[in-house]
Amino acid sequence: MPEPQLPLAGIKVMDLSRALAGPYAASLLSDMGAEVTKVEGIKGGDSSRSWAPFDGEHSLYFDSANRGKSSIAVDFYTPEGKKILWELAVASDVLIENFRPGVLPSTGLDPEKLREANPGLIIASVTGFGPTGPLSQAAGLDQVAQGMSGLMSVTGLDAEHMYRVGVPIVDLVTGIYTAFGIATSLAGRERGARAGDQPKGAGAGSPVSASLLETGLSLSAFQGQQYLSTGEVPVPQGNSHPVLSPYGVFKSADIPLIIAVGSEKQWEQLCGLLGEPELAGHPHYATSRQRTVHREELRERIDVLLARQTAAEWLAELRAAGIPAGPIYNYAQAFADPQVQHLGMVQEVRRADGSTLPLLRGPVSVGGRAPAVAKAPPALGQDTLAVLEGLGLSAVQIAGLLAAGVVYDGAPSSRRSGQVRGG
Repeated sequence: MPEPQLPLAGIKVMDLSRALAGPYAASLLSDMGAEVTKVEGIKGGDSSRSWAPFDGEHSLYFDSANRGKSSIAVDFYTPEGKKILWELAVASDVLIENFRPGVLPSTGLDPEKLREANPGLIIASVTGFGPTGPLSQAAGLDQVAQGMSGLMSVTGLDAEHMYRVGVPIVDLVTGIYTAFGIATSLAGRERGARAGDQPKGAGAGSPVSASLLETGLSLSAFQGQQYLSTGEVPVPQGNSHPVLSPYGVFKSADIPLIIAVGSEKQWEQLCGLLGEPELAGHPHYATSRQRTVHREELRERIDVLLARQTAAEWLAELRAAGIPAGPIYNYAQAFADPQVQHLGMVQEVRRADGSTLPLLRGPVSVGGRAPAVAKAPPALGQDTLAVLEGLGLSAVQIAGLLAAGVVYDGAPSSRRSGQVRGG
């Protein structure tokens, strides 16, 4: 039987973004079947190609956010390069960019003119602080947004020790939001086409925007709502949940484990497993609110009771009782876990130079099928020739662009020739 078609099959995405948020959004679209062309400057390409950690000459930072794409390298600052960018945009369904507001037109891609040429084009813009406002032109990166949004203020040991989240969480979630915005705009475009009795995909594309600051604020959840509704400023609670207890990291006979009690039934079950069912009715612990007020004394009591067995023994009993619990893994342990291996999260792909790369697939399954990694992260310009041929350029025209240094095809000889200019 043929493989079922992915939801975004046939959708063409022009990825002009760099670093993490925009590229991650484009990779998520690739997971769903979109044809993604990463458009990079001819000299060095995406800045994240030079970021650690490295596997030989390959940036693993870049690899982690650019699965499933083709790459074309173009000199953005030549008339010929601008023409290529224009033709790619007009032929696309989606354009993703993360320049500062107002910079996109300097590449020859004026949004208004693009919409005139291709009304269905969805332009998705990712910024640090939003498209307007006093900081709209300021540079923004993940940790800056973590700090300004309040996220760091609730992460850490206490109010004197606030930490960034250990991964660039704001960048990643901004990528997710951007992909979501694009998907909804594509759905709206399709619905508009049907309503107007137009050909498939012929409806107007609504622009999409997301910013790191807006994402960081959106992640505040009940912490931000607490301040908005009560005026109380939340503070870090270490590894304990700020409003539920017992919920956090506890000691066992050997290693720490996480126990997360989310209901009164689970609390009663936990007390029974710990051998002290009377704890459930103790005045300090009888309700969720009381347990949170007295969380520290409760945590100390639970640590004493857990010391009777190893973490593995407790995990077996807790999971059998339906109480959420788990170990604290490092990444080596996480990838070795039987459940992770069963899910097939890691797929092996082959780069253009023949080297192999174990790569995480996308996390969203559709129709009961987990997504496959469509392509390995591309080398700079490795698909330049194919992309230009797809635009209808002849072999003679492509050779002329290569010779003039307007494009780069990934061949070492192109760089040694001295024809590479800016971009």
